[in-house]
Amino acid sequence: MSAPAANTPDITLHTLENHHLPTVLELGSRVYDTDAKPYTGWSLTAVATHLDASVSACRVAMAGDRLAGFVLGSMTFEQREDWGYLEWIAVDPAFQGRGVAGRLVQECCAVLTEAGASSVVTDVEVSNTASATLMRRNGFTEGVTVTLFVRPGTGTPAAGGGISLRHFARTGRPRPTHRDGR
Repeated sequence: MSAPAANTPDITLHTLENHHLPTVLELGSRVYDTDAKPYTGWSLTAVATHLDASVSACRVAMAGDRLAGFVLGSMTFEQREDWGYLEWIAVDPAFQGRGVAGRLVQECCAVLTEAGASSVVTDVEVSNTASATLMRRNGFTEGVTVTLFVRPGTGTPAAGGGISLRHFARTGRPRPTHRDGR
């Protein structure tokens, strides 16, 4: 994708609304590597669940009528009702390096903190150094390291000795939401 023209309008943040869904879904589909994050999936459900949340911590960054990026956050992290969760963030490659991601993180965290979050958590895949750097710049510190152990259910190991992450990402069930009893 080509870089935005020099006269691109200022980037403004807005609350995520239903009419943003198509462009948010498209951007997420372009930038997320679901193979690297096999325990969840990018889908309409992933976005729509956030629209139903009691706290609107989801924002879009707009350059005029063009989506520059988005963040999806909620007040549901595991069983901790006092923790906010910054779950998804993406910036269109044409707008990277312009502070969009930092503004989205700051806005999402401010909304969650105002709603009562004692902490805001996020997870970053170990090889995603750009996201790790972004989170550190915005006050996040590493708290827990989790290793995904996989055991084939068929008794026949996949090539390489385990379940193919590519297969798991395609067929794995998305992580349940708080409403689903998580």
